[in-house]
Amino acid sequence: MAMPWIYAVRLVQIVFGLIVVALTAYVISTFSYWWSFSDTVNFLLFLGCWTTFVATPYLLAAPIYFPRLAHRFVIPAVEVITMIFWFAGFIAIGAQLPAPAYCTWGGCRALQAVTVFGAFEWVLFVVTTYFAVMDLKDHRHSGESAQKTQHNAHLGV
Repeated sequence: MAMPWIYAVRLVQIVFGLIVVALTAYVISTFSYWWSFSDTVNFLLFLGCWTTFVATPYLLAAPIYFPRLAHRFVIPAVEVITMIFWFAGFIAIGAQLPAPAYCTWGGCRALQAVTVFGAFEWVLFVVTTYFAVMDLKDHRHSGESAQKTQHNAHLGV
């Protein structure tokens, strides 16, 4: 029995989220640079926690173990919100960083890594969001065609 590809993607999302949490926690703990108190770094810490401990476990476990909590509109909504958050987060931190030639200390290098992992998280959530929205679209079309089929069957009776 083959494992669906989405489980591997969710695992990678969780691992990348943990990496972002660790790196941003390191930057916040340094207290020696101006971005140790930056709202962008704090947002990325929140976003790593959101992805690792809330969104991805929900997206992974709800359809299997809690089907009543896995509403067909909630799963794409969580995907879209998380995707938008990652896009905003990695763009914001990337815009604040100095050029790579001037980024020579540990905190700055950690934020460069956070930017890269944030971009990868965004790409992963773009892919999973696409499939969640397509699944919702297919579900809507299959429901409409089933209703039309039943309606046409009653017309001939």
